[in-house]
Amino acid sequence: MSDTVDLPAAALRALAEAEERRRLADLIERPVELGGRDGPEPVRYGDWEKKGLAVDF
Repeated sequence: MSDTVDLPAAALRALAEAEERRRLADLIERPVELGGRDGPEPVRYGDWEKKGLAVDF
């Protein structure tokens, strides 16, 4: 990130903390979902399809 040179110290600390959280999140072993839906995560993409009906929320 070459743009970080002009950022205040607090912003640089926040970026470093966020990067550390991302690195640690990749190390967490998550359980496999059983009986879930196939395809993209419906909550992330803003709609849910069930029995042929799509519902936006």
